[in-house]
Amino acid sequence: MNLNEEIKKLADEYEPYIIDCRRKVHTFAEVAMQEDKTHAFILEEAKKLGLPYEEVPTTSVIVKMDTGRPGMVVALRADIDALPLAENPNNLAGPRTCVSEKGNTCHACGHDAHTSMLLGAMQVLYRMKDKLNGTVLFCFEEGEEPNSGVEALLKALEKYDVDRCWAIHVYAELEEGKMCVDPGPRMAGAAIIDVTFVGKSGHGSRPDLAVNPVFCGANFLNNLSVAFSNQITAGKTVTMGLTMFHAGEVGNVIPETARTQGSYRFFDLEEGKKAVRITKQVADHTAAMHNCKVEYGPRTDFIGGPTVTDPACAEVADRVLNEILPEGTVVHCDPWYAGESFRLWLEQYPGVFAFLGIKNPEAGYGAAHHNDKFDLNENVLKTGTISTVRFAVEWLARGQG
Repeated sequence: MNLNEEIKKLADEYEPYIIDCRRKVHTFAEVAMQEDKTHAFILEEAKKLGLPYEEVPTTSVIVKMDTGRPGMVVALRADIDALPLAENPNNLAGPRTCVSEKGNTCHACGHDAHTSMLLGAMQVLYRMKDKLNGTVLFCFEEGEEPNSGVEALLKALEKYDVDRCWAIHVYAELEEGKMCVDPGPRMAGAAIIDVTFVGKSGHGSRPDLAVNPVFCGANFLNNLSVAFSNQITAGKTVTMGLTMFHAGEVGNVIPETARTQGSYRFFDLEEGKKAVRITKQVADHTAAMHNCKVEYGPRTDFIGGPTVTDPACAEVADRVLNEILPEGTVVHCDPWYAGESFRLWLEQYPGVFAFLGIKNPEAGYGAAHHNDKFDLNENVLKTGTISTVRFAVEWLARGQG
């Protein structure tokens, strides 16, 4: 039996296990830094295989499989946290297969799928251990949604000298069962905008005796849109998601402050930083025009770059996945404008951030991420596990890198 056939045979064998893992993790969906049951479940599965593990505060886990032979160190990552959102018992077409038991939390982003696929990959790779070289690190990351667990996990990985890394995200905009391992930016970088204009309150009948920040804030929004259209480099989109403007409470009182908040998303690191500089420059100058002061919220700044897949790793992934998956499974797709903590992994280690498609609205699957009707067909989980294993085996089979 050749390598690909062995992987597929083992994935077939463990598919019920993978689906069962997904349903268990789904039912006790836990939000960031509170993934206690999920954490305990992962440890239980590692113990069954006799694999050593490291607990990284508060609930992240690194499970280590050392083949005993020199070779590369490959880190495989899954995020484990859920969202503070009540789950709809129905998906787009009707009742869902399994429902969160928590009531006020649910896996509306697919991290339960990521966790189960990695647990499945751990089982398969353990069965193949005697044929491999090097070390596999199965990394379960807490708190991906608020980016609260990634730094501690990456710090814990420093001692392992990781050579390659891999992660999958299920994607509601990609056709069900398709895999995408395109190179370059795959998810967006982000900046947070929180700007307050401070004027002087007064009675609405005498605006000359006050300093009205409402006009300052409104003028800022107009000035900023003009600056973006003329100063953001053509072909390097920065989306302007300003979603809140608040000033005043009643119709005859000039308020003291006007505040706007939102975020920017981008795939070019320098263009994202440039957008923040433009914003502050426009805010400062607009405030001066209106005799207002400007205050920036503590998070108003560039907060992180895009998630960028290494081109060489993408080329390898594309080749080996096309060998093992049915023809037409591996496809290209546009980058996703959401953000991801895996960007920090890819800034340190060459690797791949893959998408696994789950879009099939007629069958009930394909609601947007972070939507209460978000759901996925569990049949796709085996494809994700096969892809994870095949990527890892490709590097582990090479011996010392």
